[in-house]
Formats: sequence, C-alpha cells, structure tokens
Amino acid sequence: MIVITGATGNVGRPLVQALAAAGEEVTAVSRRTAEVPEGVRHHRADLTRPETLEPALDGAEAVFLLTGAEFLAGGNLNDVMTVIRAAGVERVVLLSSQGVGTKRHPSDHEDALTRSGLDWVMLRPGNFDSNALQWAPAVRAQRVVEAPFAEVALPAIDPADIAEVAAVALTDPAHASNVYTLTGPAPISPRQQAHEIALALNEPVRFVELTRTEARDRMVRFMPRPVVDATLDVLGSPSADEQEVSPDVEKVLGRPARTFADWAIRNVEAFR
Repeated sequence: MIVITGATGNVGRPLVQALAAAGEEVTAVSRRTAEVPEGVRHHRADLTRPETLEPALDGAEAVFLLTGAEFLAGGNLNDVMTVIRAAGVERVVLLSSQGVGTKRHPSDHEDALTRSGLDWVMLRPGNFDSNALQWAPAVRAQRVVEAPFAEVALPAIDPADIAEVAAVALTDPAHASNVYTLTGPAPISPRQQAHEIALALNEPVRFVELTRTEARDRMVRFMPRPVVDATLDVLGSPSADEQEVSPDVEKVLGRPARTFADWAIRNVEAFR
C-alpha cells in the first residue's frame, strides 16, 4: 500500500489518480475531506501533528511526503519521520525543491529523510507550470496577465510530470538514493506563458509587467514572507543552474517533459 500526503494538490491529485489507475492500493492523505478515485482510501491528517498520520500508515510500504506552507511555519519533519519509520514503511519519496540543490533553501527536510535509515528518493522541481493559475481570475475577467520579470525564462515543469516521476519512484525500489531535479523541456518567460495561454484560449491576452514590490505585496497575502522573497529571487535573478534544463524527467519516464503549451491546453478551462 502507498500513502500519498498532500493528496489534493497539483502534484498529489494526479499522483493518486495515476497509482490508482495502475492498480496500486492507495491511501490519500489531506488536511481536509476530499473526493478520491474509486477504490482509494482517504484519511485526514495534519503533518504538523504527526500522530494524526499513524492510522494511514498501517500496512504501508511507501510514502509520498509533501509538506505545505503551514508545515514550514510549525512542523518538524524529524517527528514525521519517526512516525513513518515506526510504522514499518520501507521507502519515502520526498517532494523537495530545486532550491535545496542551488543552496537557496535549507536542506532540513532532506537531511531528516537521509538520516531516517529508510530507502529514499528526493524530487527537486523548480518553478511549476501550475503557478500560472494565479493569473486565472484576471485572465477570465480582463484577458490580462500581470507578473514581474517579464523576460526572465525558467524551465517550468508540469505537475503531472512530477506526479509520474513520483509514481515510478514509489513503485520501483531501483530508484532508491537518487536525487532528481525536475524541469520542463525549455526555459519560458512570463510573457511567453501569457502568449501560450492566449493561444490555448484563441483570444488575445495582454501582459502587464509588475515591479518586484508590487508582486511581493500580492504574494504575501497567501505565502509566508521568507518564501515570497526566496521565490522572487529565483524568478528575478535565477542562477545558471536554475535556468538549466534537467534530463531527469526523460531519464525516469523515457520521454521528454511536457511543455507549458501542453499544460495550458489541458487547463484552458481555468482561464475561460
């Protein structure tokens, strides 16, 4: 049995669906009640209270570990790993961040996993294609995208690709002790993303460039301030490593990573 935390998010949801479709026994874990595919068990738990995860782990062989913004404010991954290890789980796949590899983010979560004594796989995605959903209300209302750093391009990744890599890592022990940096197939700028959304809609979408201050004022409404500042640093002044396309999606899946255009077409209804 495989336990998926963060099961209602942009990565967790397609991961649950992919594993269920492959015939795996899956327990989907989230902080709130959620609809899950037929045959999937749902369990409510809050990782900031690791004891709430214990019932979901009965009989689990592998766990997909995803921590959200709330966990950053009050969670301890060492405590979570103690609960997971005590349940007899063999393998953990952690959704980490490319920022750990580039030293922009602390390595505390990865360190907790490597010290656990369990088989582990680290997934380090960079910018997500689905971050463009923050533009959806303005696109629907005014056909406008407002974003900073109009011409700065990063190889954003489709969350569906992250989910597919995670599914392989959870079910194939051969991937143990690997760190995978996950990117899309090519760098793309916010202005280019707006263009791809316009193509998917078959309607013009105007791009308005925000200053860093304007973007920060908006982002702190729904993200912790340190996370906002680190995110804006990457978006505005990425390192060469952060702009580099990684081969790891193709290495694991045997196919190229999906493009942002693919993502926009599949998610076009969010922008109508």
